[in-house]
Amino acid sequence: MSAVSHVVKVSLPAYLEGLPIPDSILGWFSLSVGDWARLLPFGVVVGGISFLSLKGLCATPTIGPILQDKLKVLPGFQAARCNNKVKMDSPKVVDTVDIEDIGSKGVFCRCWKSNKFPYCDGSHVKHNAETGDNTGPLIIKKSE
Repeated sequence: MSAVSHVVKVSLPAYLEGLPIPDSILGWFSLSVGDWARLLPFGVVVGGISFLSLKGLCATPTIGPILQDKLKVLPGFQAARCNNKVKMDSPKVVDTVDIEDIGSKGVFCRCWKSNKFPYCDGSHVKHNAETGDNTGPLIIKKSE
């Protein structure tokens, strides 16, 4: 615990005191390349902590929807794509299957990972194991 105390009480204040932070807005323009290099690690740490904090807040059920709506214009805060494989050159993926062609049962992909899209080839099993998702196929069968 004394190591943490030393970092918080001695090392961090000494490091921050040694940073070349100007007193005015115009002072930022007079910083040398060396000064910017000394500010870079601090900026990366502050930016990373800010990004991770916002990502964490976006995951909370109370604040998340409000923040996600405001932050969706920023890189890293957009909703993830569900289709990363099928007909990527098409503006919209639409498939039509005649009911007569299905036979007694049709199994359709819902995870967008199938090599036989729109039919399921079981790729969701690997997807679920890698991501913790619970997606499965859409099964359509004739009623008896």
